[in-house]
Amino acid sequence: MDLADVSIETVDRASTEDVAAVLTLAEAAAGADGAAPLSEQSRLGLRHGAPAARELIARADTEIVGFAHLDGSDPVDGPSAELFVAPKARGEGLGRVLLDALVAEAARIDDGGRLRVWAHGKLPAAERLAAALDFTAFRELWQMRRSAAATVPEFVPPADVRLRTFRPGADDQAWLALNAKAFAHHPEQGAWTPDDLRRRFDEPWFDPSGFFLAEDAGTGELLGFHWTKTHPATDESGPLGEVYVVGVDPAAQGRGLGALLTAVGLRHLAERTVGCTPLAEVLLYVDADNEAAVKVYTRLGFRVHTIDVMYRR
Repeated sequence: MDLADVSIETVDRASTEDVAAVLTLAEAAAGADGAAPLSEQSRLGLRHGAPAARELIARADTEIVGFAHLDGSDPVDGPSAELFVAPKARGEGLGRVLLDALVAEAARIDDGGRLRVWAHGKLPAAERLAAALDFTAFRELWQMRRSAAATVPEFVPPADVRLRTFRPGADDQAWLALNAKAFAHHPEQGAWTPDDLRRRFDEPWFDPSGFFLAEDAGTGELLGFHWTKTHPATDESGPLGEVYVVGVDPAAQGRGLGALLTAVGLRHLAERTVGCTPLAEVLLYVDADNEAAVKVYTRLGFRVHTIDVMYRR
């Protein structure tokens, strides 16, 4: 492939055909690298559109050979991005061309020209590209896994806490308010809107029976939650469960609700099947510097499986 034949188109919203082509290409990249190149948030933004998002599409003639998603919605930390190159188009410098284009686009939407970029899987090629353009690593996100059949400790709810499952429509606003409080320090999660929630309701994996809530037994006020998720089998593994997100109201912390909700969700996943196949493993994502959470998950049998790195300059 000759870089002179490559053009990069920047759009607010990709066409339906381009969305399908990018998602297919992302699957090929995941197969080659052992790590998905796009997060769930980026895939949803690509499919449904997102405020302050830009899509950068690299084409050789009419064929898509690279892609980048730029999210400019965070006014505190600045724009963030993900990018990948088609496996067959690698080794020609296209990654650097895409990253240069991201830097230029970020400068248009952020006065300070800030840019943070995720590299999924901590791949050597990404490390070299980051170093070449003066990006430095500042955040690691661990994917941890454990056997779905592993023993789960017994946790008994406190007498003043009631457990139940989520009711779509009825619990939306209360859950969004709790999520915002639980993740006030984490805008990727804490800034979810009703649209963000409803889009996940429409995903094929959504199952309210795996979305657990802890509430005050007297007032009904939500205190915490554990939302689980399942993934179909792939060529690399059997079907997987996921500790999708666990959150506790800061005012209710210290009561063991996080451990209780995690255990409830893990027991649920141990009983789940995808089709007729039991789940092979359970995965979760946690920031490497969240020592308290890493300690809890390690005690539950989780071990580091892959590492995602965020770079900035």
